[in-house]
Amino acid sequence: MRPLLLDIYRFTGFCVYPLACLAAPLISALPRRIAYNFFQRLGIYASDSIASTSNPAETTEPVIWVHAASVGEMQAALILVNALQQRFGGYRYVLSTTTKQGSQLAESRLPQNTACIMAPLDMPQAVQRAISAIRPALYICLETELWPLLLHTLQARKVSMLLLNGRLSARSLRRYRKIAAAIAALLNGFSRIALISQRDRERFAALGVRPERMAVAGNIKFDLPFAEEAAGSIRAAHRARLGLVEQERLLICGSTHGGEEALLVPMFQELAQFAQVMPLVLVLAPRHLERLAEVEALLQAQGFDFEYYSSFKNTVGRTRRAAVVLVDTLGDLADLYSAGDFIFCGGSLLPRLSGHNVMEAARWGRPVYFGPHMKDWRDAADLLVRTGGGFQVEDMAALSTLIRKHAGSAEEYEVVCAAARDTAASQRGALARQIEMLHGYLP
Repeated sequence: MRPLLLDIYRFTGFCVYPLACLAAPLISALPRRIAYNFFQRLGIYASDSIASTSNPAETTEPVIWVHAASVGEMQAALILVNALQQRFGGYRYVLSTTTKQGSQLAESRLPQNTACIMAPLDMPQAVQRAISAIRPALYICLETELWPLLLHTLQARKVSMLLLNGRLSARSLRRYRKIAAAIAALLNGFSRIALISQRDRERFAALGVRPERMAVAGNIKFDLPFAEEAAGSIRAAHRARLGLVEQERLLICGSTHGGEEALLVPMFQELAQFAQVMPLVLVLAPRHLERLAEVEALLQAQGFDFEYYSSFKNTVGRTRRAAVVLVDTLGDLADLYSAGDFIFCGGSLLPRLSGHNVMEAARWGRPVYFGPHMKDWRDAADLLVRTGGGFQVEDMAALSTLIRKHAGSAEEYEVVCAAARDTAASQRGALARQIEMLHGYLP
C-alpha cells in the first residue's frame, strides 16, 4: 500500500480503536456474529487462550500463526496443521479466524498443542497487541485475506510470511486492479506464495507479484484425510447411524444457502412420490447453522416431519421416524457425504452464490450435482463434468431427471461413481507440495 494511503488507513484505525474499546461491552452483548469473542478482535487475549501454559513467557517452542478467514479456509488449516505436527516437531500453533463458525469448527477439532483465536481487527493497537501476545516466528495466510496493517507490522517485526492455497477470482482481480500497486506491495511481502491453479498464478502476476515468489501447488482442500480401503466401512457406519435400510437411497444436499432449500425440498417431494420404486431419504445440511429455524419453518410449511442429525450422531441403529434429517452440527458434513447415494453441493443455485468444494463429496465415489453458479470452484466443477463424475444442473427439473436416470441404471451409476472417485483421487497431493515450500522458513 502506498505510504499516504497506508498512513490514512492507519490513522483511521487508530482513531476508531478507542471507540471500539468503549463500545466493546455493548457489542459483545449483541446477538450477532460480529459480537462473538469481540474482545479478542481488539487484540485482547487471555494468556491461556494462545499458549499451552498460563504464562506464554514460559513456553519455548516457536509459534506458527495460521490465519484462516472462515469455515472453508479453517478446514484447510486443520488439515495443514495436522500434517505439520506429524512432519515437524517442536512447534506450537495458533489458528486465527474472522468468523464464529470458523472458530467453532476449529475448537471442535483442534490438534494437540494448538490454540484458536479470533483475528485482530486491522487497527494499529489491536494488531500490535495481537502480535505481542502471539509472538509468531512464522505467519501463514490461507487463501487471500489481506489485512494491510497486520502484514506491514509483521514485516516490520521481521516475521516470515507465507501465503498458501492462494486463489484470486476474476471479480477480485478487477477490484484489486484499481489499487494494483498497493496490492502488489502487500503480496510481495510474502516470502513464498503457493497458488491453487495456473489461472490464479496468471492473475497474481497481473497484479505485479514477482514470478520467483509464486508456485502452482494445487488445493489443500482436496487433501481431506481419506483412506480408500476404509471408505466402505465408513459408509456402512454412517448409513447404520442414520437407520437406513438396504433398499433406501439417500440424497444429501450439503452446504445449502438461503433460497436453495425452497427449491430443493419440493424437488425431493416430487421424487419421494416414487417411494415404491425408490424409497428416498433426504439429508439437508444448511451452510450456516444460524439459519436452522428458517429451514425448519420451510420443512413444516411443506408438510415434512424431520429429525435432527445430532439425535443420530452418537447412536447406531436408532429407528428413524422421518424421511428428512436436518444437520444441526458443525464439521460433520465432509464424512457424512460417505452415506449418500446422490449428492448435491449447495451454494450454487442462485446468482449471488459461488459454489463449494465438490471434491469433498466426489472422493466418496458417488454422483455429485451442483447448480450453475460455481465461480469459486470453476476448475473443480469443470473437471468433474469432463470426467463424468459431476453434473451441473440449471434447475430442479434437470436435477430430478438426472437422479432418476442414475437410480434407474445400475451400470451407468457405477460408471459415474468410479469417475467421481478417480477424479477426486487425481487431485490429491497439494498438501505435500505446499508443506515442502515451508522448508527454510520454519524457525
